[in-house]
Amino acid sequence: MTSSQAQPAAHPYIPNTVPAVRQAMLDEIGAASVEEFYADIPDAIRLHRPLDLPAPLASEAELGRHMEQLLARNTSTRQALSFLGSGCYQHHVPAVVDEIVNRGEFLTAYAGEPYEDHGRFQALWEYQSMMAELLDVEVVNVPVYDGFQATGTALRMAGRITGRRGIVVATATDADKLSRIRDYVRPDHDVSVVPVDRESGRADLDAVREALAAGDVAAVYAESPSAAGIVDESLPELAELAHAAGALYVVGCNPLTLGALAPPSSYGADIACGDIQPLGIHQNFGGGNAGFIATRDEERLVAEFPSRLFGLVPTTVEGEYGFGDVAYERTSFARREEGKEWVGTAAALHGIGAGVYLALMGPQGMREIGETILALTAYARRRLAEVPCVEVPFGEALHFADFTVRYSGARTAAEIRARLKERGIFGGAVTGDREAVYCVTEVHTKADIDRLATTLEEIVK
Repeated sequence: MTSSQAQPAAHPYIPNTVPAVRQAMLDEIGAASVEEFYADIPDAIRLHRPLDLPAPLASEAELGRHMEQLLARNTSTRQALSFLGSGCYQHHVPAVVDEIVNRGEFLTAYAGEPYEDHGRFQALWEYQSMMAELLDVEVVNVPVYDGFQATGTALRMAGRITGRRGIVVATATDADKLSRIRDYVRPDHDVSVVPVDRESGRADLDAVREALAAGDVAAVYAESPSAAGIVDESLPELAELAHAAGALYVVGCNPLTLGALAPPSSYGADIACGDIQPLGIHQNFGGGNAGFIATRDEERLVAEFPSRLFGLVPTTVEGEYGFGDVAYERTSFARREEGKEWVGTAAALHGIGAGVYLALMGPQGMREIGETILALTAYARRRLAEVPCVEVPFGEALHFADFTVRYSGARTAAEIRARLKERGIFGGAVTGDREAVYCVTEVHTKADIDRLATTLEEIVK
C-alpha cells in the first residue's frame, strides 16, 4: 500500500483537512473521530456516502479561471436594462461608499469584535443616529441579516410586549416575505393575511376591523410602499384600529422614501422595520441586504430588541466616553440559551455603507432622490398604460418605484418576460399568470422607459 493510499488526502484549499491538523484538533477536544459530532443525527437521515462533488482543482489559477467562467454565465442589472425591484433595487452607489467599506478596519468576512479598533463601533453608532433622524425615532439597531428577518423580529417583539398570539397583515406583502414571516414567528404566532381591496390596491379597513374583532392580536403589520408599490392613504387609520384593539402597529418601509414621504412614526407606528439595501448597497445578485428595526426610546420596546444597539458609554477614565453595546444583557449574545430570541451575525458592514451613503446625501439629497423616483414612477405608469393590451391598475394611488402591470393579450407574463430578456431587458417580477411588478429608480431615464414601452408594444399582443 502506498503512502497516498494509507493516508487520506488533504483538500488543497481547506487547511484543516490535513490529517495531522485534523488529528491535533480531535486530540485537543478529546474526540476519537469526526463521527462523534454527528451522533445526535438519526441514522435514517444520514447520507452514508460522500457528496457528489467534482474533485477539487489543484491550483489557485485553475480555481480562479473556473470561478470566472461560472460568474460569466450571470447577466447583471448593469449589463441589461433592468426593471426588476420587489425588494432588491438598482440604485447608484457613490464611489466613496465602496472606498470606505473596503478599508481594512471595516472590511471583514465576519461581524468581528475589533476592540482595539473603536472606529467601527463609532461608525455604526453614526449609522444608527442618521437612521434615527430619518425615521424620526430614538432607537435603531445594528443591522440584522436582511429586511425579512427584521420584519419577523419586529413582529416577535410585538408578541412579547403584548403577550398575544395573532398577527394581522393588512397591506399587499411579497409572497417570499410572507413565507419567511410565517416561518420565523411560528409556533408562537398565527399570521392572518387580510386581502387588499382589488380595485384600489389599498388595505380593506372593514376586513382588518373584522380580523381584529376576534381578539388576541399582537400586531397589525403594514408596508409603505406595499409590495405593489402603493403608498396607502389608510396607513394612519390602520394605526388607530390596531391601538383600539390593544395591538401594536408594525410598519415595514423603504428608507429611501423618507426624504419625500412621512416616516412610519408620524402616523402611529410603534415599530418600524425594513431593509437598508436601497441606501448605498449593491444588489450583489440579490444578496446585498441588511435589516433595520426602529422604535421610540421606551423601555418596554427597547427591552425587547434582541439585536445589538450601540451608544455612548463611559470608559474606565472618568469623564471620557466611547462607543459600545447598550443594555447588552438583553441580547442573545449575553443570555445564550435563555435569550428571548436568537440573533446571530450582524450585517454590520452594510450598516457602515448605509451610514456613508446617508452622510453623503444629507437631508436635501434624500429629498431629491425621493422626489425623482416618485416622478419617474408616475411617468412609467402613464407611459406603459398607453401600450395596447397593457393595463396599469390602481390609477389614483401614489406609487414609489414598484408598480403593477396587467396583460390582456394572448401571452402570459412569463412569456412576455422571456421575450423582453431576448431584447436585453429584464421585465417585471412575475406575480401572476397575467401580472407583473415593474420598478424604476433614479438610474432610469425617460428614454429607458420609452424603450420598454416600445418593446412591449412589439411583443405583448
